[in-house]
Amino acid sequence: MAPLIDPYLRPITYLRLSVTDRCDFRCTYCMTEHMQFLPKADLLTLEELDRLSSAFIDLGVKKLRITGGEPLVRKGIMTYFRAMSRHLASGALNELTLTTNGSQLAKFATELADCGVRRINVSLDTLDSAKFKQITRWGRLSQVLEGISAAKAAGMRVKINTVALKGFNEGELFGLLEWCAAEGHDLTFIEVMPMGDMEETYRLGQFWSLTDLRTRLAAQFTLVDLPERTGGPARYVRLEQTGQKIGFITPLSHNFCESCNRVRLTCTGELYMCLGQEDRADLRSVLRGSADDAQVTAAIRAAIALKPKGHDFDYSRQKVAGQMSRHMSHTGG
Repeated sequence: MAPLIDPYLRPITYLRLSVTDRCDFRCTYCMTEHMQFLPKADLLTLEELDRLSSAFIDLGVKKLRITGGEPLVRKGIMTYFRAMSRHLASGALNELTLTTNGSQLAKFATELADCGVRRINVSLDTLDSAKFKQITRWGRLSQVLEGISAAKAAGMRVKINTVALKGFNEGELFGLLEWCAAEGHDLTFIEVMPMGDMEETYRLGQFWSLTDLRTRLAAQFTLVDLPERTGGPARYVRLEQTGQKIGFITPLSHNFCESCNRVRLTCTGELYMCLGQEDRADLRSVLRGSADDAQVTAAIRAAIALKPKGHDFDYSRQKVAGQMSRHMSHTGG
């Protein structure tokens, strides 16, 4: 089939798929403490997830990242991972991976590795147990660290994703670097995004520009820009003194829209062509309305034809612009 190309001539080769809106944490920048989750009937079945994922792979998607909520709390989710491993075996898919909070990794790490998952992203914003409890509301740091160790033991490469939060983890910048260096993990920092029904003053108070974070790093290390890409929005540097690779995801201070190669599919079959726009396409109704995959393929192509040039996130002038009403957990990051 002809590959997916958006109106700005960007090939779409990366699908981020949310398999559930549920999570066993309640991170303050991601969702409210008392979330109203979707009824089961609204969610795509595991078979429907397989069918849609396979349609995207047939159209040239080479990287498939599973997200949530927390993807590993979805009942029977390893059935889906085992199904997707066939695309790795055939060569149609280059990478099957996931982003997780790490809480269930001790249980599933070995099986994930057996399915061909070679590297994972683990969200971890602090190494302080009390602060971890504060930011996740329900999480236990020891459980996550146990999961990370299990993933490492299973042979998976672990990248730590840390949301930069002003007044919360600014003082842990160098401690996180040292821990990741000692454990052999890559580290990527992410700017907090204006999503969900958070108060504007609260969200502004959380925002820590990675321009400032990078300046702090540069005061202690020599930063060497790296040309490499991993299929996502991160830009990387190497710390010359330690050899560590550090990533920066900067949707606010320096957006990465010009090279965007990805779309996001929710657990209800809504395709978001941009994380920072509300435009979406309903693929669930097409999927359930016909057994003909040609119609699904046509719906995907029609959606990609509407992909915007970029998002409108902006924290300048002490005002949150471009804010999305949906929570981050809805589209899976």
